[in-house]
Amino acid sequence: MKMNTTDQEVSPREKILLTALQLFANQGYERTTVRQIVKAAEVNISAISYYFGDKSGLYKAAYTEPMGSPIDDIPLFDKPEFTLSEALWGLFSGFIQPMKQGELVQQCMRLHMREMVEPTGVWSQMIDHEITPHHQALLQVLKKQLGLNEVDDDLHRLATCIVSMGVMLFVGRDVLEKTCPQIVNTHEALDVLHTRMVTYAVSMVEAERTRRKIEENAYKTK
Repeated sequence: MKMNTTDQEVSPREKILLTALQLFANQGYERTTVRQIVKAAEVNISAISYYFGDKSGLYKAAYTEPMGSPIDDIPLFDKPEFTLSEALWGLFSGFIQPMKQGELVQQCMRLHMREMVEPTGVWSQMIDHEITPHHQALLQVLKKQLGLNEVDDDLHRLATCIVSMGVMLFVGRDVLEKTCPQIVNTHEALDVLHTRMVTYAVSMVEAERTRRKIEENAYKTK
């Protein structure tokens, strides 16, 4: 579930989570203490154990919750009645909507990058339990749309290339802000980008469909 962060709607739990996110992103897990978090969040230390169990539980929540879980996004694109465009629209919604949370996304990305160089094990768990199921669900959607009997390496390649457009919005945010901020700096601009990403991804799927057809025909004429 992606968080709501307007001042009027932030619950005590979310206040702790957002404070911890900022501190963990700026200082890392080891250098951030529970006392620092409760002081900055202006809460009692018992609130940490009440809402998160311990520092480790708070870190995991700060790492995964603000932008939502990839598993939660699967229903956005994996429904049997969806057309290809509808499925891709839902897929990219999982990337575009968090971008509209502004500074929150940048803090999440800083924390994710820090996790890469100062691993705690959270990222590895996320790959196994959240990202892999998301990838597998996308493979099944693409397999159905292309009328394939099984998943092959080229379908993995196609899924990877499609998702890379969304991932770039997060990991390349600083680059986009320097090179073309006008395509990401307003909700309206992000809506246009959302539409274009669907168009580009549909073209990628159709190009793969054509490639497979050409190879199939070439094989038959041998």
